[in-house]
Amino acid sequence: MTAVPGAAAPRALPPLLPGPHLRRLDVITVVATFGGLLFGYDTGVINGALDPMVADLGLTPATEGLVTSSLLVGAAIGALLCGRLADRVGRRRTLVVLAVVFFAGALGSVVAPSFEVMAATRFVLGLAVGGASVTVPVYLAELAPTERRGAITGRNEIAIVVGQLAAFVVNAVIGTVWSDHPGVWRYMLAVQAVPAVALFVGMLRMPESPRWLLARGRDDDALAVLRQVRDPGRAAAELLEVRTLVARERADAVRGQGGWSELRLAWVRRLVLIGVGVAVVNQVGGINAVMYYGTQLLRESGFSGDVALVANVLNGVFSVLGMLVGLRLINRVTRRGLLLVGLTGIIASHLMIALCSAALPEGTARSVAVTAFLVLFVGFNQSSVGLVCWVILAELFPLRVRGFAIGLCVFWNWTANAVISGFFPSVVAGIGVNGTFLLFAAVNVLSWLFVRFVLPETRDRSLEQLEEDFRAARP
Repeated sequence: MTAVPGAAAPRALPPLLPGPHLRRLDVITVVATFGGLLFGYDTGVINGALDPMVADLGLTPATEGLVTSSLLVGAAIGALLCGRLADRVGRRRTLVVLAVVFFAGALGSVVAPSFEVMAATRFVLGLAVGGASVTVPVYLAELAPTERRGAITGRNEIAIVVGQLAAFVVNAVIGTVWSDHPGVWRYMLAVQAVPAVALFVGMLRMPESPRWLLARGRDDDALAVLRQVRDPGRAAAELLEVRTLVARERADAVRGQGGWSELRLAWVRRLVLIGVGVAVVNQVGGINAVMYYGTQLLRESGFSGDVALVANVLNGVFSVLGMLVGLRLINRVTRRGLLLVGLTGIIASHLMIALCSAALPEGTARSVAVTAFLVLFVGFNQSSVGLVCWVILAELFPLRVRGFAIGLCVFWNWTANAVISGFFPSVVAGIGVNGTFLLFAAVNVLSWLFVRFVLPETRDRSLEQLEEDFRAARP
């Protein structure tokens, strides 16, 4: 690494003092996490809307799968595109654009007259979902102080699962009250437009990421933003730390604004590969298969249609509870430790679901047992993997390539999601619920080994300190 004249050595930041700046930070966090809320509702609403949509639009099993997976394909592409967009035009502007895309996709899906239009509008919604899944965690991580970064970034995951729970509750209420109405699914989808408007209006009044501003040489603007969310002494110290890092990056071997050329650096390439592993671990537990097909899975276990629709709300409730538990723990224990405990619980839950499905005769006992271990799996997953993986992705990468790298990783996250969710019904039909969850358990043993022996720890260090350590190959 080339020395930079006048670059100060890294030093400990002064403590974060209380004051109105922390309330401002909380407001920014709430507004930004409307992107996560949209992410959750738009992915969860299909769970209950699919059955009436099949009847109304005359979907076949093949087109039913395409309607579900079109959002996931769009999300993978949106993640890849918006990572670069956020690096070029800023995190805030990207979120404003995504709010417009969310609204357009929601409106189109409500009025869709045919399968082709529905698949297209779900693809557009997917672009926004994928873009939000990249941009919101980066924006929050770059605004958050080191001491609160895990909790603040984790609030986006709370918003996602609250959005999914809201979708399940809305589906259950609307589906019960207007069950005989052929267009009931349109009412379920219409709710998507409300948080899109809130995100658009709110982000117009929010500041840009100070780290992005510094990377563009806008030091005065960056300091003004830091003074909104830090006490004056801490703001000045963080400005100096990030400015020093930016100077070092400009003297590095690879020039430009970040992108594929950065992968020529071995330490950046290593981090991106680790990030891809984290993104895939986030999916291979099967959490989104449960979130998309939970109602059908509960019917498979023996519940009737209406009972399954209501019982599926438990998945949303335990998803939120699990996230709240994880949020309380994330700044108290190591990231890797929380992941290892969570993965152990996930593997045990998968094995118990498989055992109950195979050993218990069809009836109420099997239905209740499968449901109990299913919601236990959701709780374990969301308190660990579902929360920590996104926090780690927001922390792992150097400033100049952060948007691009997290976009690349989240592309693989959504690709894994699409593959698992797309094949899940066929796998269940082929090898049964017990065989499917045995397969999930085996794959998650590999995830446990990856976390234990490959994943670096990112807790209790600033983003700039993490970058210095990774650059020097100090895991």
